Amino acid sequence: MTLPTVHHANRAPRRRGAVLPALLPAAALALGLSACASPAAEAPAEGAPSPTTSATSGFAPLAVDNCGTEVAFAAPPERVVTIKSTATETMLALGLEDRLVGTAFSDGPLPESLAAAAAAVPVLSEKVPGQEALLASEPDLVYAGWESNFSAEGAGERPTLATLGIASYVSPAACLGEGYQPDPLTFDVVFDGIREVGTIFGVQERAEELVAEQEATLAGVDAPAGTTTALWFSSGSDTPYVGAGIGAPQMIMDAAGLTNIFADVHESWTSVGWEQVVAADPDVIVLVDSAWGSTEKKIGVLESNPATSQLTAVREKRYLVVPFPASEAGVRNADAVADLVAQLAALPEVG
Repeated sequence: MTLPTVHHANRAPRRRGAVLPALLPAAALALGLSACASPAAEAPAEGAPSPTTSATSGFAPLAVDNCGTEVAFAAPPERVVTIKSTATETMLALGLEDRLVGTAFSDGPLPESLAAAAAAVPVLSEKVPGQEALLASEPDLVYAGWESNFSAEGAGERPTLATLGIASYVSPAACLGEGYQPDPLTFDVVFDGIREVGTIFGVQERAEELVAEQEATLAGVDAPAGTTTALWFSSGSDTPYVGAGIGAPQMIMDAAGLTNIFADVHESWTSVGWEQVVAADPDVIVLVDSAWGSTEKKIGVLESNPATSQLTAVREKRYLVVPFPASEAGVRNADAVADLVAQLAALPEVG
């Protein structure tokens, strides 16, 4: 059977002359075998349809071009390890918690709507899991939020995992290679990524429902009509790391009616000097709240620095907050837009 290849409509085609990775035949064979023989969860009662069978009965084998790596799926993956919150939350939002045999590298707490579904899923590591921990969970797929999560020092390089019969997948919105990096990232790209995961797991209807919910959230946002300039402050103290012009911060700010003061920088995030921030004097500052850089810590940095303490947004405490897991491309972006608009409206001086 010829495996169809899934491509995103707004992704550039593979460069002419590129050679498919040699791992494809091995990965396809291993996945085919794992569909028949991989360890499974507790069997359902006799005569009862298994969740996997009932949800994926219409599955057709496929191959996806994932950040330049061809990955074949002879059957929906059954044992999945996710790395990074964006990958974990996509699985949970699609109702695929029964496929998860481990998660790792959480960027923050799960939203309440997803927390219960993940309660029984093992956490392999606070950061990228080592190969020993990964292999002990016997996955047939490792689904990561970033390409860099696959390395010899971490979970393993993608070709190496393939030789072990383990497929690998990266959120398409996080691809960095030429012709694969979204430029700029848009909600259409994010939604196409959700649909692709739905196709891989044979839950296309769930994916379409999830996309429709997020589209409705965005359609219900009443963004301000006037110009409100904003700094997206991700991390850093001496040298701030901020949202630039082609990634998730820009996408979210655009949808929320905020004008990014670093929109002209052709990166997803970038390092800048505080003097550039002072010169721009943004109307509001978006603070990315994380365990390693809390909202309170960022406010302390801004208010203790003699230069930034004089920013209008700092003096008038015009702060908006986004949790870190919602600051990267994933299923929480639409809600982040709605939340930012609500926070903005609560600031009388701006909203």
